[in-house]
Amino acid sequence: MLDENRLWPPPHEVAYLHSDTLRVGGRAFGAAIRDVVRRIGTDGVDVAAPRFSRDGHSALVVASLLDISAEQVHDAILSAAPAHPGVTIEETGDITASDASDQAKSDDLSRAGVLSVPVSLLVLLFAFGAIVAAFVPLLLALTAVAAAFGLLGPISQAIPIDDSVETVLVLIGMAVGVDYALFYVMRSREERRRGRPSHDALERTVRTSGRTVIVSGTTVIIAMAAMFLVRAKVFDSLAVATITVVACAVAGSVTVLPGLLELLGTRIDRGRIPFLPHLRTDQTDSRFWTTVVDRVLRRPVLSVALSAGLLVALALPALGLKVTSPDDTTLVPQNVPALRALADVRRDFPGTAEPARVVATVPQQSWEALHFEGLRLARLAVARWIAHAPVSATSNDDGSAAALALPLAGAGNNKQSRHAISVLRHELIPQTIGRIPGVRTAVTGVVAEDVDFTHQLKHGLPYVLVFVLLLAFLLLLVTFRSLVVPVKAMILNLLSVGASYGVLVLVFQHHWAEPLLGFTSNGAIISWLPLFLFVVLFGLSMDYHVFILSRVREAVDSGMRSDDAVRYGITATAGVVTSAALVMFAVFSIFGSLSALDIKQAGVGLAAAVLIDATIVRAVLLPASMKLLGDWNWYLPRVLQRLPGSKLEAPPARDPA
Repeated sequence: MLDENRLWPPPHEVAYLHSDTLRVGGRAFGAAIRDVVRRIGTDGVDVAAPRFSRDGHSALVVASLLDISAEQVHDAILSAAPAHPGVTIEETGDITASDASDQAKSDDLSRAGVLSVPVSLLVLLFAFGAIVAAFVPLLLALTAVAAAFGLLGPISQAIPIDDSVETVLVLIGMAVGVDYALFYVMRSREERRRGRPSHDALERTVRTSGRTVIVSGTTVIIAMAAMFLVRAKVFDSLAVATITVVACAVAGSVTVLPGLLELLGTRIDRGRIPFLPHLRTDQTDSRFWTTVVDRVLRRPVLSVALSAGLLVALALPALGLKVTSPDDTTLVPQNVPALRALADVRRDFPGTAEPARVVATVPQQSWEALHFEGLRLARLAVARWIAHAPVSATSNDDGSAAALALPLAGAGNNKQSRHAISVLRHELIPQTIGRIPGVRTAVTGVVAEDVDFTHQLKHGLPYVLVFVLLLAFLLLLVTFRSLVVPVKAMILNLLSVGASYGVLVLVFQHHWAEPLLGFTSNGAIISWLPLFLFVVLFGLSMDYHVFILSRVREAVDSGMRSDDAVRYGITATAGVVTSAALVMFAVFSIFGSLSALDIKQAGVGLAAAVLIDATIVRAVLLPASMKLLGDWNWYLPRVLQRLPGSKLEAPPARDPA
């Protein structure tokens, strides 16, 4: 409605002047204010009368940009600073603050992209001990990310793409790309170590790990697709981006990657680094993991009780999880000058708070009624303490539409601000402009969007949970021909997600981690993050689950007893799971070190989940629960015996002990 009726006011840039010692009524402070007004008072700018803070130590000069660039006003304001050393002069505004926020986020993405490649390569060098083998997973991850970015070009012509998608695409693409390539490279090296010729080893790898990658990737894509059910643009774009990059990684894993491994053959082991300790990802008899699994299997009840108890304890703080949608002054740290100035302005001048924009259209004959009721609405909003003065108004040329900008009480992202939106919509508007015959009204703005987004999120959440759990259950049921395996996978993955939520609450809703991670707590989690983390963590957790259980199922199909098959599956995959988890943890930790609060929270949440999943869940809870269930792990009711399935090749004979 604002766009259709051209009701947006011109953008504002502001000069903020402050002194701890001088007062606005003094000669020196007054000279600084007049100098700033003179410098920006040119053609194309409408300069409002200066406003003063209650304590008398700050002043605000607001310039409406009619026919001049924000950069010119920015330079003019800051040029006055050297002439007035006793007064701090800062500049911010609609365009300047937005550009500064975008630049800070862009710098974050560039930093993460630059750091994630060498960090991933270092972990992979430790994993394989050979330069060529380490570069193969990195190559798949980078090409999957590049291909996904290319595909987003035409996709963005049909679906709006949120600016946060770029960071998420790199984050997920690096994680799954390295994961899937590790599955292949580890298995092919393992088969060659057992004496198979290079080509035969690769054929077996494609039939086993290739199938696992397809199942894992499909599970991740199903989880990501659930975001479409929320019917919010930010989730639509996140779903499109993550599905695209995972699909590219899967496609590369089952086409280009086998071809590359065939071309390399035994040369994949070239470039060995003799003195570099590595994780021996091609070994199935890791002493460390064999020792861990043996102890877990000897005391399965104790192992389940301790590990599940720890996860539940970590998840308990999530019961107090609070969500919010903060503005850029909260998302980006205050070392950015324009955003620091914006925070200072909003602290000293409540009337510059994030406004609620009330827009109304009426028949032309009702223009006078709209004008009168609009003024009454503004007075009532200020009198009820849900808005600050001054209230600004705009109207179109024929008087059939008008808009009010009401600076909201509160910080713009707290309970008071959201209450103000509720009062406007349900009380004040119906009492005033809502009474005009033929009127059409709406309320928008950052806070109103947050209220509506949260409502939409709560409405869509049950559908997302049912969609993800049901389709993942059916996929695992068909893959492993077991009723117990998918149920147990759901429970373990939900425990992982719950524990990561608890870590997020402990870190970001309190203040103890602020010096460590370099942020200022706003007492809440970014509103889009919990649902996004659920689908991503569920998908990534299922990656490991499918990979490990595929090896366990191979052993069971070969005739191994259930206990021996569990031991074989865990120890055979220990190296690659550890390596993949380390790469994911390293990449996610990089994002956790960035300045933007939303990306920092996503990075910390994902890193914590991967660490929990690869240690407590996969090394303790999974084998212990499978030991307790025994042959019941593979229970399939007679009515489901006709389900399609693919028998995996048996592993080579080995001594179960």
